[in-house]
Order: sequence, then structure tokens, then C-alpha cells
Amino acid sequence: MRDRALVLFSGGQDSTTCLAWALENFASVETIGFRYGQRHAVELDCRPAIVAALKKRYPAWAARLGEDRVIDLDVIRQLGATALTEDLRIEMTRSGLPNTFVPGRNLLFFTAAAAVAYRRGIRTLVGGMCETDYSGYPDCRDDTLKALQVSLGLGMDTRFTIETPLMWIDKAQTFALAEDLGGEALLEIVREHTHTCYLGSRERHDWGAGCGECPACKLRSAGWTRYRAAMENAA
Repeated sequence: MRDRALVLFSGGQDSTTCLAWALENFASVETIGFRYGQRHAVELDCRPAIVAALKKRYPAWAARLGEDRVIDLDVIRQLGATALTEDLRIEMTRSGLPNTFVPGRNLLFFTAAAAVAYRRGIRTLVGGMCETDYSGYPDCRDDTLKALQVSLGLGMDTRFTIETPLMWIDKAQTFALAEDLGGEALLEIVREHTHTCYLGSRERHDWGAGCGECPACKLRSAGWTRYRAAMENAA
């Protein structure tokens, strides 16, 4: 088992699955979240409930869970309006990206996380970024994060490793990974407590809570449908 990790933990499906992955693979795991003026700030309210559920259901993981912190990065919202930080209709832009893309968001997240990790003596950062089943955000791509890993190491004169367990799997496989890590109980925690919807809706569905119409909800819903179909075919 590896030593220590800091997980970028938003309260969503992906980051919760990555938190479970880290708890299974590291002896000590800390978490960090970010408040940046997001419309779906309800995700931050979900974080304590997820952690409490994990501790209750998985005593071994509870023993490995360390400090949690939420960092204010409201500067992201101040840099310009996007559909994740302002009451705008979600639509595609001329760049080919949806206007839910927040330029520099993940770069700032990892820079802040690395600064905290540096002081905590942690050298592994874990994020739920994925370029298999996503909205095309360039700061979720593997090449971006590999380059960022090098830059953070050079800038802080410390060798960091950025782990992205979901990078090459889709949403159906992310549900399957949660089941592999923690069985039906972890799947239920993901469905019951995590938040993905860009609009902040907590309307209930089989796959979890959300509006059902935004890009994040459509990805999650389709992933759940494919996951369930695969399980039924394997039975």
C-alpha cells in the first residue's frame, strides 16, 4: 500500500469514486474541495454526507481518512462568466466547447492542491478527470495533466504525481469501478449522496440526483443505463 494522497473531492460521482480508490490504495488520504462561485454549490453540501457514509460503512477506510479542507477560489468566477458560475443557458460556443467550460479551473485546482500538499508532505494528488466520456474540456485531458505534473514539480522543486484513475474509462465503467471498490453499498452512496448536475437540482432518479437535462446529467444517466445493461447481460 502506498503512503499518502490528497484527493480533489468535489462531492460528485467521479471524485467520490476516486476517493474510494485512494482509500483502497493509500495508507493515509486527505481531501480538498473548492468554492469558486459555482451554480451547483450544493455539491459542497454533499461532501460531509458522503464522508460520513463512507466512514460508517467502511471502518478500514475511516481509519485512513485524514484532514479535509475547502479552499475559496472565487477568483475563478471573477475571471469571466460561464454557465457554471452565472445564470446562463447552457449551449455550445464558437470554440466548439460548451459554455460550461471554466478556463483554467482544473489548473488552479491542482496548483492550490499542490501548495497544500507541499506543506503537508504529500506527493500524490488524485483527481477525477477523464477524457473518455466528457464534455471536451481541455484541462481534463491526459496530456494537460501530465504537463501540469511536470510544471508543479519544477515550480515547487518537489516531485508530485497526479493520479487520474478515471482517465481512460467511461461513466458506465466508473459505476462498475465503484462496485468493484466497495460493492453495492458504495454504489448506493454514489447514487444517494453525490452531486453532478450543473444546475444544482436534487431531483431524484435511478442514477442519482439532478435535472436530467444538463450535459453532466446526460453523461451520468447514460452511463448508469449502460452499466445496468452490462450487469443484466452478465447475470
